[in-house]
Order: sequence, then structure tokens, then C-alpha cells
Amino acid sequence: MTENIIAALDEEIASLQKARSILAGLSAPAPQAATPTGRRGRPKGSKNATKSVAVTTPVTKKRVLSEEGRARISAALKKRHAAKRKAAKKAAGEQSAN
Repeated sequence: MTENIIAALDEEIASLQKARSILAGLSAPAPQAATPTGRRGRPKGSKNATKSVAVTTPVTKKRVLSEEGRARISAALKKRHAAKRKAAKKAAGEQSAN
């Protein structure tokens, strides 16, 4: 009984392989488009190529902060931080009172 099943399976496999080989022969790979071997665009050294002109920007001189200016900024920052600390201390005092 199992021999009959195995024989039937072998026949089915053989017929499927034959059908596959026929289909594989019919469906030849599709021809691919020819890929260009050269580069795209204008060739190097072309007479129509535009000449690149180097644009030079004037070099800006580095700005230097004077001692007086540095002192003014420092004083303003100290004043600002003192005000922030005072406001934070006041807010903390109000929260602890509640």
C-alpha cells in the first residue's frame, strides 16, 4: 500500500519537474535596458563649460572686548543673578509659610 503511494508521488514529482522545465524554458529572462557606459552631463574639458570665478570675501577683523566693556557685562550679570536669587529666596519663604 505505501509502495503505491510512493510510486504515485514519484510520478507526480516527475510530471511537475517536467512542467517546471518547460515553463522555465518559455520564460526567458527579460532583456534589460542597455546601461550607458559613459558619464552623464557635459564632458570634462568641454568648450561650453563655464569658468568658475573664485569669489573672495573680505576678511572681517576679530572684535575685541575692552576691559571696561567686560566689567559692565560682569556687573550686569551679577545684578541679574542677585535678583534671581532674591526672587527664589522669596518664593521659597512663601512656600514654607503655607
